[in-house]
Amino acid sequence: MEGNMLWNAGHISSDYIETHAPTLIAGKDVLEIGAAAGVPSIVSAIKGARTTVMTDYPDPDLVDNMRQNAEAALAQIPTDPPSKLHVTGYKWGADVAPLLAYIPEEGKKFDVLIMADVVYSHREHGNLVKTMQETMKREKDAVALVIFTPYEPWLLPQTERFFPLAEQGGFVVTKVFEKLVDKVLFEDDPGDEKLRRTVFGYELRWADEQLR
Repeated sequence: MEGNMLWNAGHISSDYIETHAPTLIAGKDVLEIGAAAGVPSIVSAIKGARTTVMTDYPDPDLVDNMRQNAEAALAQIPTDPPSKLHVTGYKWGADVAPLLAYIPEEGKKFDVLIMADVVYSHREHGNLVKTMQETMKREKDAVALVIFTPYEPWLLPQTERFFPLAEQGGFVVTKVFEKLVDKVLFEDDPGDEKLRRTVFGYELRWADEQLR
């Protein structure tokens, strides 16, 4: 599996962001976790996010690939008002201060988190929730988009354990779509073909008692 491929969840995430950009993205501060090729981040910047931070594991080649993709899109990113697109490495669960430093106002957090095809990494669920807790603005409209395809369908129950863990961490989980794409991403993979062509989309927001 190549880290610079546009997986189904990345494609559908980008479509979702583009469709809902006027209310979801425009003028907002956006963080993408596990960006790979970074297309959802690029779409967010093009659609007028105030700040977009594209992150993935801090491997030099992976970060360089994200940076090249971001630089290739610069001509499409608006400058009035300016939309800033940043690229950096980030290990889930690590100190979030360097990420928050990209937001213009000190002490602020992100309005939108994009998490496409990251919850398949089951042992990282705790670190993902920790990162969400520490980077997402504690406001009613702040949201994390968690979008994934079960490329290994027999592991779907383990993947879905992320959501009750997130609820324990203070979030309300709402399923917003389930889309069937035309083709599987990895044709030779085993398992239920329909599930391997299905993209699930969720919005996670702070529970009322977590807002302040």
